[in-house]
Amino acid sequence: MTYALAFEPLAPMWVVIAAGLIAAAIALLGFLQRARGAWLRLAATALLLAALLNPVAVQTERERIKDVAVIVTDTSESQSIGERTKQSAAALAALRKQLEGDGTLDLRVVDSGPATADGTQLLDAARRALADTPPDRVAGIVLLTDGEAHDAELARDLPDAPVHTLLTGKPGEKDRRLVLVEGPRFALIDKPMELAIRVEDQGAGEEAAGRIADVTIRIDGAPAAQVKARVGELEKVQVTLPHAGENVIEIEAAPGPDELTLLNNRAVVVTNGVRDRLRVLLVSGEPHAGERTWRNLLKADPSVDLVHFTILRPPEKQDGTPIEELSLIAFPTRELFEEKIGEFDLIIFDRYQRLGVLPPDYYENIARYVENGGALMVASGPDYASPFTIYDSALGDIMPAAPTGGVTEKLFRPRVTDAGQRHPVTAGLTGANTASHDATWGRWMRVADAYPLHGETVMEGPDKKPLLLLNRVGKGRVALLLSDHAWLWARGYDGGGPQAELLRRLAHWLMKEPDLDEEKLSAEISSGVLKITRRTMGKTAGAATVTRPDGSTVDIPLTEVEPGRFEGTTNAEAIGLYRITEGDLTAVAASGALNPREFQDVRATADILQPVAEASGGRVSWLEDGVPSTRRVRAGRAAGGSGWIGLVDRQNYATLSVSRTTLLDPLIAVVLALGLWVAAWRREGT
Repeated sequence: MTYALAFEPLAPMWVVIAAGLIAAAIALLGFLQRARGAWLRLAATALLLAALLNPVAVQTERERIKDVAVIVTDTSESQSIGERTKQSAAALAALRKQLEGDGTLDLRVVDSGPATADGTQLLDAARRALADTPPDRVAGIVLLTDGEAHDAELARDLPDAPVHTLLTGKPGEKDRRLVLVEGPRFALIDKPMELAIRVEDQGAGEEAAGRIADVTIRIDGAPAAQVKARVGELEKVQVTLPHAGENVIEIEAAPGPDELTLLNNRAVVVTNGVRDRLRVLLVSGEPHAGERTWRNLLKADPSVDLVHFTILRPPEKQDGTPIEELSLIAFPTRELFEEKIGEFDLIIFDRYQRLGVLPPDYYENIARYVENGGALMVASGPDYASPFTIYDSALGDIMPAAPTGGVTEKLFRPRVTDAGQRHPVTAGLTGANTASHDATWGRWMRVADAYPLHGETVMEGPDKKPLLLLNRVGKGRVALLLSDHAWLWARGYDGGGPQAELLRRLAHWLMKEPDLDEEKLSAEISSGVLKITRRTMGKTAGAATVTRPDGSTVDIPLTEVEPGRFEGTTNAEAIGLYRITEGDLTAVAASGALNPREFQDVRATADILQPVAEASGGRVSWLEDGVPSTRRVRAGRAAGGSGWIGLVDRQNYATLSVSRTTLLDPLIAVVLALGLWVAAWRREGT
């Protein structure tokens, strides 16, 4: 409650002033003439002038407006190092105890949240906490942090109030860090690519001179290289991508003599493997209606270099015409199957028979080519059942099925087998048979009879006879199609079918595209959720073990969502690399930035926030020296000192009510003035 004297004139001020001047002149004249009633007239005039000024007593009822203080706790990942979290929690409890009993202060406690791709957003959290507060109500800001704030430039957007920093951790900390200086986003597979790395022992100074750090490089979880890197120096390492598509490359440095965390000893880069050019050799044993099926498919892909030969003049049709007079190109068998066979990514035999074109040794070369990692596709028909079948060559040892010598000629719809519904080459093909309906594909008319020996039968023909078989041989792969009527689908006969998609998948599986591996473990992170996918030819899948960035593990059960495909999910909110294993398979997935800014330097430091504190009048203190006491200070005064920090007392009030009381009633003033004038007249008349 406050009281004040105010004037609310009953006439304009110029009237009051003019009346006052006239009254003063009359009074002065009276005094000069030594009139006996001059003092009484002066008193009457003064009383009337006071009545004109109308003095009022003002009574105001006010309420104190609380000042706002904000405490921001750093909850980014670097705060979990050592005892920092405990230090921060103890300091927060002490500050609450000091400030929550202050009835003039509104205390707000917020946290920074996890680090983003741009690092720890500490001052942004303070700015958001004060978004609804007028600047003249802010008493101050207290930051509980290790000092690794990556948005210090936002200090310019904060109100004019002291910003204090209470630091967790210890001054002079040391830590080892791996820096990925250069990591290509694209590279050719099976060709060396270069990574540039540097190992830093931060804070070690001259102690780090001459140190050697062991660095391990993995691609998709498999070891790829070992390097002994000199600490502080740039090292260039060559690795080779094993497959097309995404390759997750992990680089990890062994722990150093001083470590705060091992999380920044790792770096990750995802490099897309690109094939330079796919070289495919297509050998057609004779012209036929479906010969262009493979040719059109392969020629439609601009990344494929196709070499195609069709045997138009087999040896049994020799007529004595000299070679130099023939318009046909001689089949360069020695060059293709002896000198340059290793340069091809895929060899396709299309209705090919042993008619003396290739010597027996060349079939052995092809078998060795497959065992060493090559790919062979045999698209056959009656030729596979003939006396000249290529099965009766060295290729028989790698063929997934043996011919019986018979050919079944009848209309049939190809069907996907139970194994085929699990195999990525045939799983989910449009129009395929499922548990609820039969295949809607167009019919074929012929299949070579054979009995399976190895691999998987993924499609079947009439009477469940094998139609398409896939087999792994050594490091390579073999596919066998026992009908030469796939071209009917391309022509739309009887409704057609997914001929192009099937043959594309076949070619890519043969060339080891990872997306078509039948035994594969993959993982991806989206919106803080890790999704694990396991593809297998088996009917069950074990639980996947997830190793989180902090080293903790959890087993995630996998549930079958479709034949051969199992999935499971778990939370993945922490930034870093997640390693997933199931049996002998490994996958990795990164949450957030691959090499987060948060872990570039995890040492506690005052350097970043010291300029912010100095500019605002705040203080920077280490919590290992104790929690400072708090004081309320007047605006413009020092807001910190040895062992204490200050919060500004803004002295803001809100007016609840105002009452006014007139001190001089005008009517009473007039009556009194008349009385004084009468008294003056009578005094002068005596």
